[in-house]
Amino acid sequence: MKKTFALTSILVLALAATGCGSNNSTNSKEGNSAAAPEGGKTEAAANTPVTKIIVGTGTKFPKVCFIDENGKLTGFDVELLKAIDEHLPQYEFEFQTMDFSNLLLSLETKKIDLVAHVMEKNPEREEKYLFNKEAYGHWRNRIVVDKSNDSIKTLDDLKGKKVLVGATSAQAQIVENYNKDHDNAINIVYQNGAANDTVNQVTTGRVDATLAADFVLPVIDPQSKLKAVGDGLSSADILYVLRKDDADEQKLSDAIDGAIKDLRADGTLKKLSTEWLGADVTSDTVN
Repeated sequence: MKKTFALTSILVLALAATGCGSNNSTNSKEGNSAAAPEGGKTEAAANTPVTKIIVGTGTKFPKVCFIDENGKLTGFDVELLKAIDEHLPQYEFEFQTMDFSNLLLSLETKKIDLVAHVMEKNPEREEKYLFNKEAYGHWRNRIVVDKSNDSIKTLDDLKGKKVLVGATSAQAQIVENYNKDHDNAINIVYQNGAANDTVNQVTTGRVDATLAADFVLPVIDPQSKLKAVGDGLSSADILYVLRKDDADEQKLSDAIDGAIKDLRADGTLKKLSTEWLGADVTSDTVN
């Protein structure tokens, strides 16, 4: 039997027990039986103690984590976490939605135990956070401009231009690092709206460009009003983010790695990627 996933609100999060391992229950996992869900384990221990894991994610990223027409939280990250959870009888995942810019802070302050928002691993983040080892996606970041714009190909071409990025995002890190070495030459505009507002901002000229992972364009721009230009600015593994120097978080990370390996082997990972993102972004190489 599938587990029940609860979507909690920001207001009640403060009432939830915080910190990985602080929500242990001596009850068996609801719905445990000898017959496991498709792709899951064939047998689960009836009296497995369960630890509740608060998963932080967003609602404004089409196809990745969003609210559908029925008011349901879904998308690639959400459905993959559900599949992972089915493989881990010792855990129960509960989704907590919030603005993307608040996810890492909420992790640091133990309001959530895990960040799931197609998070890229980069040196700046790796200094502060724990990443699981088994990547569930791989892609490149490139400059994205209006389809009629032929003047921008490189970061140097963005000097004096407005570039839209999400606060605390890997794309923001790229332009912020560039600005450190080039006297703040790029005018960074931090995005407040949903991801699909990006197209409107670029096509109307409110900003000159944005940066995006290569799978994002068809997701947010189905009418092909934008185009990716130039070489890849970075290649990245997509992983889950947890707290560093925390034994319970490390244990959770290791368990997630095992589940991802199983889901890759049985084809679930590729299936979910293709279903939600329109392509298999889970292979080990970035094209």
